[in-house]
Order: sequence, then C-alpha cells, then structure tokens
Amino acid sequence: MKDGFLRVAAVTPDIKVADCGYNADEIIRLAKEACNGGASVIVFPELCITGYTCGDLFLQKVLLDGAKKALVKIAAGTAECDALIVVGLPFELHGKLYNCAAVLNKGEILGLVPKKNIPAYSEFYEARHFAPWQGGVLFLAEEVGDDFYTTFGDMLFKCAEIPELVMGIEVCEDLWVPEPPSTGLALSGATLICNLSASDEVIGKGDYRTQLVKSQSARLICGYIYADAGMGESTQDLVFSGHNLICENGTVIGESRKFTTGITYGEIDLHRLVSERRKVNTFHCCESRDTARAFEEVQFSVKPKDIELKRRFPPMPFVPSNKTDLNSRCEEILTMQATGLATRLRHIGCKTAVIGLSGGLDSTLALIVTVHAFDMLSLDRKGIIAVTMPCFGTTKRTKSNAYYLAEAYGVTLKEVDITASVRRHFEDIGQDEAVLDVTFENGQARERTQVLMDIANKLGGIVIGTGDLSELALGWATYNGDHMSMYGVNASVPKTLVRHLVAYESANTQNTKLAEVLNDVLATPVSPELLPPSEGEISQKTEDIVGPYELHDYFLYYLVRCGYPPKKILRIAEQSFEGTYSRDTIKKWLTVFLRRFFSQQFKRSCLPDGPKVGTVTLSPRGDWRMPSDACVRLWLEDLEQ
Repeated sequence: MKDGFLRVAAVTPDIKVADCGYNADEIIRLAKEACNGGASVIVFPELCITGYTCGDLFLQKVLLDGAKKALVKIAAGTAECDALIVVGLPFELHGKLYNCAAVLNKGEILGLVPKKNIPAYSEFYEARHFAPWQGGVLFLAEEVGDDFYTTFGDMLFKCAEIPELVMGIEVCEDLWVPEPPSTGLALSGATLICNLSASDEVIGKGDYRTQLVKSQSARLICGYIYADAGMGESTQDLVFSGHNLICENGTVIGESRKFTTGITYGEIDLHRLVSERRKVNTFHCCESRDTARAFEEVQFSVKPKDIELKRRFPPMPFVPSNKTDLNSRCEEILTMQATGLATRLRHIGCKTAVIGLSGGLDSTLALIVTVHAFDMLSLDRKGIIAVTMPCFGTTKRTKSNAYYLAEAYGVTLKEVDITASVRRHFEDIGQDEAVLDVTFENGQARERTQVLMDIANKLGGIVIGTGDLSELALGWATYNGDHMSMYGVNASVPKTLVRHLVAYESANTQNTKLAEVLNDVLATPVSPELLPPSEGEISQKTEDIVGPYELHDYFLYYLVRCGYPPKKILRIAEQSFEGTYSRDTIKKWLTVFLRRFFSQQFKRSCLPDGPKVGTVTLSPRGDWRMPSDACVRLWLEDLEQ
C-alpha cells in the first residue's frame, strides 16, 4: 500500500433471481477480476447471492439452503484472492431470518453482519421476511458449511498487514436512518465503511443517494463503498440501476453509470483519513457514550499492494475545474473578503482605506475587494486612496495600469515617487546603489510601507494589505515592508486563485475600459519591481526566482491541507503535471518550497488580521501554528527517499 493508497471495488453482478449457483459463479468471476485489478476490498450488493427481489421465496428452505451452499462455494472459489470480499445473503438463525453481509478472506468465512434497520414503508416490505438485528455478537456453534464456523453480529474487521485498514459494515437502509450504525463503527476505529445495498431507482433518488454517501463519509472522516443491486433483479414492481459509489471524506472518487453492471474502482487514501482524524480533535468526542459501542474485532490478511495510481489529482487544487463552480467560488470569495473588510471599517468607524497600487495582480485584487467593501457600506469611493510609488524597478506598463484602475473605479489616486527618499536612505546606511542585493530591494519595500502607513495616519484611515497566501508560504515578502498592513484582505487567497478572481471581475464589469486594464494586469508577469527594468520591461520575474506558483500552490495544499509527506506529493505531482513539468523539475521546486516554507515561518508568526476564505490558511491565530525554529531536515530526507 504505497503512500497509503488502497484500491477498493464496488461490484454489481448481472444475477438471476433465486439462482444461487449461477449467482455464485458470477460473483466468483467478478471477485477474481477485481482482485486482479488490484482491489484489496471488494463489495457486492445486498442479498446478491439470491437476489433482493425474491419476495416470499425468502421463506423457502430450498432458497436458504441454496444460499448457504453458494456462500461456501464463493469462499472456496475466491480462496486465492488476496482481498477481503463482502457479499449479501439471507441467513436463518434461531428461527429468525436475517439480511446479512458475509465477509470472506482467503477461503474463510470471517463473519456474518446482519442488517439492523428493516424498512416496511412505500415500496419496501422487508419486514415481511426479515428480522432486525438488535445488536451483540454470537459465536455460531452450528456449521455454516463444510468445515466453516463463523461469528454473527456486530464486528470490526482489522487488517493484520495494514493497521490503518479497519472495516465496518452496514446494509442499505442502515445508512438512511437518523443514527446509522456506521457512526458507532467509525468512532470505534473503522476507517472504511461498506454498504451492501439494493436501492431501487426513482426520479431524483440518485442525487439524494450520492449526497447521503458523500455526507456520511465526510461526517465520519472515512472511506465509504456503496455497492448497489442492478441488472437481473426482478422488475415486477421496481427497477434497480447498479449505482455504485466510492467516497472519501466527502468526495466522490469512484462512481458507476446508472443502469450498468460490473466493477467500479476507487483508491482510498487511508493515510489522509488517519491524518484528518488526528487533526479534528472533536472526532472522538463520543468515545465514552453508547454511540461508540464495543465491536467484536476480527482480523484478516491482505498484503499491501503497490498499485499504479489511477486516481486523478487536479493540478490546481484551489481552483474548481468546472466553470460554473469556479464563477460561484469567485463570487463567494470576493464577497467574503469584502465583508471582512467592511466589518472592520464599520467597527472602527473608518471611512478611508489606503492601498499601495502597483498595477500588479495582488494590489489589483486588494483594490477590487476594497471597492466592493465601500459599496457595501455605501461609502464614497473617493475615500479609497490608491498610492502608486514609482522607484528604480517601476515600468511604464504597471504605472499606467495603476492610473487606469484608479480612474475606472473612481478612487483617489496619489503618486509618491520614493526614488529620492530611498537614495537618501542608502546614503545614510552606506548602501551602494549599484549593488542590487537584498538591501537594495528591501529598502524600497520598507519605504513604500512607511509612506502608506503615514498617509493612513494623516487621513485617519487604515492600510489594506495586498500580499497573498502563496507569498506567505514562500516568505516572498519584505519583513516589516509589504509583509505588514492593518488588514490583509488577500492573506488566505493563493496566487492561482488571485488570477481567477481578477478575471472574474473583468468578465462581470460593464466598464469596457476597466475590463481592458484588468486583462492587461492578468497578462503582466508577477514581479515586486524592485530591480531596474531591462529596456523598459520587467526584469525581475518572481516565478523565475522561486519557481512556478502553480507548483507552489499545489505543494502548499497537499502539505498543509492533506498532511502529505514530500515523497507522496512528488508522486502525485508527477501525475498531475505530466507533460508540463518533469520529475526533476518538480523535485527541484518542491525542495525550494520546503526550505522556504520552514525558514520563513517567522514572517507568518506576526501577520496582520485578514479574513479566512478557504480551508488552507497560515494565520498564527487560525489554522497554522509552527515554531519559527523548526528544522526541515526530516521533510527533505523524506523527499530524497
């Protein structure tokens, strides 16, 4: 199980109602196929050995005996499969009939888990045949089949070779009730829940089913395999679609087309689930309550498989791939940023905001947000003071865009040329202007911040920060320079998303000139403009120095949000950026990212306030607390592996 990924399968066989021998052969065939496909856990639908739609035939001894024999046949027929296999069948015990999930492993029947909630409403009449399981565990004295003895009741199945793999089972309706059994299973350690289902299809039910499975996997921070009955079930009154779902912590990672049969694969990231549970300290809050009941623990054996990863990881995890979702995300983020700033302005009774407007991407977004905040409060946009501060690295293009933006939005523009001030400062400290070192760059950045702060003091306003999340992760900011403000509106917005937010504003404005300027800002190379231009063009391009922001945002998301180790990030990044960046290039910039992320923590330890808009933020008061003296060695060693 390399990097924590476990391939699982939800399987819908094409069955024949009440033909247990035929169904057993079909289950064996598909189980072997799924196992050969790398699946370590293989789940079949509810009552698949007999068919769900047998009706009163469930009361016939011939069918029940046939189901037992078929179970024994399936166990023997899959003995060579290195997988945990779960199939559904009716099983009689102590004069009652139960709807059960049988768990098989290498020829052994490990246990039978009975359904707890038996529906008897609308089209369902299971209560006519089956009894609900009231809980507990029985060790069956009677034989299930030749040489097979088993456990019956509430169980957890633990893998001997993969400690993170702990499986619990619920059957169909168990998921649809107010208190599903999977809650207690997860609180007792299950990282993977299997659901054997025969959910008939009616209009709108597929969407509801998907939301239900997604939500339960999110609530329980688990993997969830939902195997649904399909072709071959009787259509006398109902139609079954074989709608299989595999979810992980609220995300669908495998889904079949409805009205199909066969195998649906998914790769569950067990390491991430364990990491998430470690992070969410309220997850185990019910351990002492009845919800977290004791389950019989049954051990099974599945060797870790080094599978070729088929699961796809988007190259821009912060940016929705669907255009409609992206537009909705942009609208929501802009509103959140503006609401945060508007709330701060109203609380302190401030009607003036000062922004250093360079004509670059980040300052443009900060201006957009501030304009929206002023409009929310019905404040005069002239109270927004956009300050352009040309110096050694300023180009005509960015300066012109700053002027055009201020004019288009109707804000007050103020130009303060800091060249003379910086030169005087260089004289004071003995800095040779010809030496283009960090002092040369940071001296300008701190002078700009001083100008903004003093203008804000003079006008009774606050300085709006422009730096974004990606810059904070890399420490690409001058300490006590552009690193500092009175409210940082972009502090939790990554660079890859900043671009889309500005593009969204451009696409939705009615001002043609404003749209043209915003589009030119988008086309301008990212630069702090602290070094002299080359032939009038920007010479200092950030991504040439620290690497592509699309890579750094990718690294940031999977390191901080998912807790992935560097070697795992490298593995999935190779897949995500195939054809764009080579392995060596990805590794080079990942090394840069790790070194900078650790060494620059001291800048993040004293950030100004700013609104959290996403699941990844580096505020020392919010989601990220890290010592400034932490050593990066272990992470670099992991990457070298």
